[in-house]
Amino acid sequence: MGTSKWLARWMALSALLAMPLWGHAQDVQGRNLAASCAACHGTDGNSAGGMPPLAGQNKGLIVRAMREFRSGSRPATVMHQLAKGYTDAQIETIAGYFAAQGKPSDGGPPYSTY
Repeated sequence: MGTSKWLARWMALSALLAMPLWGHAQDVQGRNLAASCAACHGTDGNSAGGMPPLAGQNKGLIVRAMREFRSGSRPATVMHQLAKGYTDAQIETIAGYFAAQGKPSDGGPPYSTY
């Protein structure tokens, strides 16, 4: 087998083996970015009350709300300042992390009422 064929196969195999690690890295990044939300929205987005839970909410709703906070079009006390610190990609990652979490046992209020 020629060197170029061997190298191409090795690179393809390496990419396939790295895929699970990439997914894990994305999960860890989402969890790390979402950790700053825990003070108000609870661990993993499972709010104990006072603030809406983020766990299990629709990703698109969370993204829209964060962009509205960032632009100032959605009223807030501190969220408009916090949202300004995130890029669109980071907001997508955070929203994806919370959407993947299980909903709280009581269901909590819908995010759209936030």
